[in-house]
Amino acid sequence: MKHGFLDKYSDLKSPIHSLSATAKVIVFVGLIFFCVSSRATAYRSYAGYFGFLVISLAASRVPVIHLLRRSLAILPFMAMAALSIPFIGGGTRNAGYAASEPHPGVIVFQGVVIKSYISIFSLLLLSSVTPFPLLLGGLRKIGAPRIFLSLTSFTYRYLFVLVEELERMKRARDSRCYGGKWPWQAKVVGRMIGTFFVRSCERGERVYQAMVSRGFDGRLASEASQPMTAKDYVFVLCSLALFVCLRVVVSPGRTL
Repeated sequence: MKHGFLDKYSDLKSPIHSLSATAKVIVFVGLIFFCVSSRATAYRSYAGYFGFLVISLAASRVPVIHLLRRSLAILPFMAMAALSIPFIGGGTRNAGYAASEPHPGVIVFQGVVIKSYISIFSLLLLSSVTPFPLLLGGLRKIGAPRIFLSLTSFTYRYLFVLVEELERMKRARDSRCYGGKWPWQAKVVGRMIGTFFVRSCERGERVYQAMVSRGFDGRLASEASQPMTAKDYVFVLCSLALFVCLRVVVSPGRTL
C-alpha cells in the first residue's frame, strides 16, 4: 500500500501548491477559527468562507470530485453527532418568542453542520495541496504541540502497515470459507477486531523499544520546512483581512 491515498494530489503544480506550507497552515487554520466563531445565522459569512475555498480549489487544480467524495463521507458522522442539539433550550417557548420562528436548537444545529463541513473541507484541501512532511513542518512553525506532531507522524507512517495487517487477516478469514450470512458468524468479526487490537499494541511496543534502543528521547527529527517568501506573506495578509471582514463587517455579533 502506498501513501498516495492520503496526499494523492499534493505534488501538483499550481499557485496554491507553490505556497509555503506555513502560509497555507496559517490561512486555513485562520479560516476555521473565524468560521467557528461566527454566528449560527451568519449565512453571508459562510458563503464568503466557502467561496474562498472554492476559489482555492480551482486554483489548486485538485479534482473537485476528490474532495467532495471525502467531505460527504464525513458528513453523516457530523450530523449524527449534532442530532441532540435541536433539543437545546427545552420544549417550551417564552412569551417573547414567536411561534413562527425556528426553534433555537434548530438554528444551532444548522450552524454546527455548516461550520463542521467548512472546517472539514478546509482541512481536506490543506492536506491535498501540501505534502505531509511539509505540513508537519508548517504546524511546528506555528507552535503546534510536539506530542501532537509526534503522534500524527507515527499515525501517518504506520497506518499503512496496520491496514496491510488487516487485509492479511481478512484474506485468512475468507480462505476458510467465511460467508458472513448468518448471525452467529458475527463473532468472527469480533474476534478479528480483538486480535487486530492486540497485534497493533504489540507492534507499537516493539517499535517503541527499537527506537529507545537507538537513543529516542521522545523528540523526532526536525520536520521538513519551507521559508516564507513575499508572496506567502501577501497571501496570508490578504486572506486574513478577508476573513476579518467577513467576521466583523459582513455578519457581526457573538457566536450563538
